[in-house]
Amino acid sequence: MKCVEIANQFGVERLTMTERPHPELRHGEVLVRVRAASLNFRDLMTVTGLYNPKQPLPLIPLSDGVGEIVAVGDGVTRVAVGDRVAGIFAQGWTGGEPSVEKIRATTLGGPLDGMLAEYRALSQEGVVRVPDYLNDEEAATLPCAALTAWSALITHGQLKPGDTVLVQGTGGVSIFALQFAKAAGARVIITSSSDEKLERAKALGADEIINYKQSPDWDKVVREMTAGRGADHVVDVGGAGTLAKSIRSVRFGGQISLIGVLSGRTEEVDIVPILMQNIRVQGIIVGSREMFEAMNRALEQNRIRPVVDKIFPIEETKQAFQLMAQGGHFGKICIRLD
Repeated sequence: MKCVEIANQFGVERLTMTERPHPELRHGEVLVRVRAASLNFRDLMTVTGLYNPKQPLPLIPLSDGVGEIVAVGDGVTRVAVGDRVAGIFAQGWTGGEPSVEKIRATTLGGPLDGMLAEYRALSQEGVVRVPDYLNDEEAATLPCAALTAWSALITHGQLKPGDTVLVQGTGGVSIFALQFAKAAGARVIITSSSDEKLERAKALGADEIINYKQSPDWDKVVREMTAGRGADHVVDVGGAGTLAKSIRSVRFGGQISLIGVLSGRTEEVDIVPILMQNIRVQGIIVGSREMFEAMNRALEQNRIRPVVDKIFPIEETKQAFQLMAQGGHFGKICIRLD
């Protein structure tokens, strides 16, 4: 079968198209003919060696993909041949609280091989049927980006109609956060350095926009937009470099969902406001299969369509990663495997 590997050295330019034997099914496994996959920032970090420099190679990248089940092993009862499914990010986290045992060694795209291959053998417990109304590329965006946004705002954030959500940026997680927040009846403030992307976000329903290059003190702008109160929820994809301003943007008793590290991993941050203002800082590690299935029900009910900015053929995988590295995308970047 055709696949893409991080072969023997990290780096986008080192990605290699190669052939591997067809997967052989074990008890409880299903064979998925992968039709589309999508990129996350974690995948870029994995390919460049920043996520886990000790990751054994070769490795098939990309945690997110969707396809059709074409064969099942002995003992498979949850799904059947013909079902269109996505693999869940953490193959061991089907429900309940997360744990080291459920997550650390079970994630697709590192340490386990990912979805950038024509065929993948996955446990029946590690796949989820995807909504019929979505095409393959749209469905391929769900396992990480969509579920992370859902976990942040709905599972952990308990978002309510009328709440104000501050969303940073216009990448995959951020656009899903915008879409979920609007579906829940919330007000959304979104930031970007691009006026063009901000206008696209407004077309998707954003209520207020902030160009953080033009307004570097965007935390003060958020306060002004909320009559001094602050946002109920902050979806922080920047990490260490944005956390201090996220703290100054959120209301007394509000929640900051820490999702990404786009602006860095370490920074000196004053934690006193977190204590004195009863702010909840919640780390988000995607979500379980159970959460994925709940999210899919909400997607179907609201007919939310993921925003796919560009689709590359598998032969142009390097170009897809280069676009992500440049930050030139709005929403999601996908790869077609047909």
